[in-house]
Amino acid sequence: MQLKGKTAVITGASSGIGEATALHLAREGAAVVLAARREDRLAALAEKVRAETDVRVMAVPTDVTNREEVESMIRRAEEELGSVDILVNNAGVMLLSFLDKGKVEEWERMVDVNIKGVLFGVHSVLPGMLKRGGGHIVNVSSVAGHEVFPSSSVYSATKYAVRAFSMGLEKELSRSGIRVTNISPGAVATELTQHITDPDVTDMFAKQKLTPLESEDIARSITYAVTQPENVNVNEVIVRPTNRKK
Repeated sequence: MQLKGKTAVITGASSGIGEATALHLAREGAAVVLAARREDRLAALAEKVRAETDVRVMAVPTDVTNREEVESMIRRAEEELGSVDILVNNAGVMLLSFLDKGKVEEWERMVDVNIKGVLFGVHSVLPGMLKRGGGHIVNVSSVAGHEVFPSSSVYSATKYAVRAFSMGLEKELSRSGIRVTNISPGAVATELTQHITDPDVTDMFAKQKLTPLESEDIARSITYAVTQPENVNVNEVIVRPTNRKK
């Protein structure tokens, strides 16, 4: 119970990495605030957390592309739970497509969720963390934020942005007591690939023989980072599949 007395906000908590992370942090004793758009999925996860742990849990429907909604969610967490000690900026979309398909609306969606959503989250928690002189911000980037492959140009651009922002944030906050961690998962078995609308990309993936990571693998990495002693800041974690089955 290394996080007892702490409060963690997890965006994109309705499935995948966010859902797994919420459960892991709750099992370590943290009160959890579940933020995502799908209210029914949040309610189900909140019940699961309550069934497995005795921590406080809040489910707050939130669209991370809406600054006012993010700020309101953080204010509510601070008012009802006392503080936000950990922010996991996990919400993201991966709308891979080849550039000649011209899927501009999807490009805009990735910029709004993957970049602006992270910025709004950090903007909302930073005043409270600075006032208390402590906290931990975890930004979920991607291996695509380190490498670019055909069809990932825009997605990779957004994840490179998350990495760059994490690096700058860590430098600015290095003496504040606030820790910053950038998590870069490789291929993970989540809903992300189901949202791809470019058939050439789905065909390309279908031909690849890859055993992806599970959401639990990334949740363990996040839990590792946020449960380190106060004098330790794990800045960067890259988690890749070995392509071997368990």
